Amino acid sequence: MMAIFEYAPAPESRDVVDIRPSYGLFVNGEFVDGSGTPFKTVNPATEETLAEVATASSDDVDRAVQAARKAFGVWSALPGAERAKYLFRIARIIQERARELAVLESLDNGKPIRESRDVDVPLVAAHFFYYAGWADKLAYAGFGEPRPLGVAGQVIPWNFPLLMLAWKIAPALACGNTVVLKPAETTPLTALVFADICRQAELPPGVVNIVTGAGETGAAVVGHPDVDKVAFTGSTEVGRIIARAVAGTDKKLTLELGGKAANIVFEDAAVDQAVEGIVNGIFFNQGHVCCAGSRLLVQESVQEEVLESLRRRLSTLRLGDPLDKNTDIGAINSAEQLAKIRSLSDLGESEGAQRWSPACELPDKGFWFPPTVFTGVAQSHSIARAEIFGPVLSVLTFRTPAEAVEKANNTPYGLSAGIWTEKGSRILWMADRLRAGVVWANTFNKFDPASPFGGYKESGYGREGGLHGLEAYLDV
Repeated sequence: MMAIFEYAPAPESRDVVDIRPSYGLFVNGEFVDGSGTPFKTVNPATEETLAEVATASSDDVDRAVQAARKAFGVWSALPGAERAKYLFRIARIIQERARELAVLESLDNGKPIRESRDVDVPLVAAHFFYYAGWADKLAYAGFGEPRPLGVAGQVIPWNFPLLMLAWKIAPALACGNTVVLKPAETTPLTALVFADICRQAELPPGVVNIVTGAGETGAAVVGHPDVDKVAFTGSTEVGRIIARAVAGTDKKLTLELGGKAANIVFEDAAVDQAVEGIVNGIFFNQGHVCCAGSRLLVQESVQEEVLESLRRRLSTLRLGDPLDKNTDIGAINSAEQLAKIRSLSDLGESEGAQRWSPACELPDKGFWFPPTVFTGVAQSHSIARAEIFGPVLSVLTFRTPAEAVEKANNTPYGLSAGIWTEKGSRILWMADRLRAGVVWANTFNKFDPASPFGGYKESGYGREGGLHGLEAYLDV
């Protein structure tokens, strides 16, 4: 009889993180009390309370914006090379505190430590390094004379709390703006540690301000008359509300919203490689990814081969403790998000799609959902059109490249797409016709600070990252 080998537990230590019982707002270089009702942030894997966090009222937001406005005069007057020194310093401190940040991100968000350690935190440091390099070269960026906008109001989501902060703050500071940032209410802790990093880097007071709270706090940031630039990453519904709020003002706006990406597998694709890309595309970060490859379009002739290989691969994924280094799939971020995933999955079944999940034991406490694949999906099904934002894959088929393009583009979104084929000419032909801001070829979910990211249609407008990401924070 063949021995069955099990993975021994390999938990990362929580001792590297010192979570305070309560956190205030970070305004003008100091932690201060919020005047709203405090809220609790919980560990989604265990439902234990991690800390109590202050809520910023509109008066608190006003104080933060005033601090940012005052600091803008000093910060924008610094030579780019001087601003760069602060950004480089922040990047190095992030690297020095990488283990602490990774553990805290997994505790507060529910994502596997392997992802926060190997993907999120290294990319956070890389973004600050990248934009530090731009700070003294803005005159050569192709946007004319580089003039900062002023105060940037930024609202970020819970799926990549620290990475979304880096995407927003690094280019804003490099261009000479100051910032008031609101993290998501379910994942505020790494943003508050970042506030401490700003103090450690001796960033001038008021250049970065962090205000915590729920939607009302975000609305106060977006609607403040002295905010010159609004940047939002999150749901399309909230994006519409923000666009209406900003309309008629002279505020500059970038929106990075939802997605329903097509991951397209042709018959000549390397199946094992494609399956890894499919798994990475939809089960990375529990599917809490706006550019997730949530629609698999597979050529009819290889559908069975691809699905068989995919099912075999999913049966090897390990779901459980996010702090265990062997874990592939962590916890769903909140009870509300879990309810949404369950509701849409049940709807998919009631509409006639076939649901499959590998044998998977879910923990008793916390918010969990098994990796799920739907076959027999029609383009009209809700699960093929709505952004589920969870580990749920809808499988559709196609016969010709033209049909693949038509089905891939048949969505209100346009954030990303993936192409799997051996033919370079087909990759270029497809990429030219796919209405998606980012197109990956024989890979998926690859990010680089030098590469712009953003979408079309209901996936928003504007670009973050790369040279293009500077334009959003300059008066061009």
